[in-house]
Amino acid sequence: MIFFKRPNKQPGERERLDWRLLERGAIALYYKSTVLTQDIAWFRQHGYTIHELDAVAWTAPAAFHADAKRVLDFPAHYTANLASWIDCLAELNVPDEGGAVLVFRHYDAFARAEPQLAQTILDSIETTSRRFLMTGRRLLALVQSDDPRIRFERVGALPVTWNPREWLDADRGLRSGG
Repeated sequence: MIFFKRPNKQPGERERLDWRLLERGAIALYYKSTVLTQDIAWFRQHGYTIHELDAVAWTAPAAFHADAKRVLDFPAHYTANLASWIDCLAELNVPDEGGAVLVFRHYDAFARAEPQLAQTILDSIETTSRRFLMTGRRLLALVQSDDPRIRFERVGALPVTWNPREWLDADRGLRSGG
């Protein structure tokens, strides 16, 4: 298992993308596809397994569960419910070197169609990520939204925040006060 090196001994550790995201929580929001693409490339370069899901057609829970089962290669006993999602997510293959990244594109469409489920999915990822971190494994979710104003409630007692390069509203093309 690989942990981050002691940041005071390794000054570059705090500049790593995974460090910068995880210090705010396991979930990071993205608006610009170019920023997301660059960050996915960084994760690939650093040995992370990438799982990409497209939420644009998830208008009902069954659609989410079917896609998650297929993309994440969940076992045959996976059933379309939250308990099964949480159990199988906890058994996801997260490599000791690097880690695993769940990429959700167009998550705003899912959040509009199934707001409570969309929130609960993020919450379960945050909680599961913290459990993985206890064994030195890293699980993150990069959540892309076509709505630059999207907001979520806290997950795992942490807020869902924008990635560092799109933290400011102006970085997402929004004007202040608007």
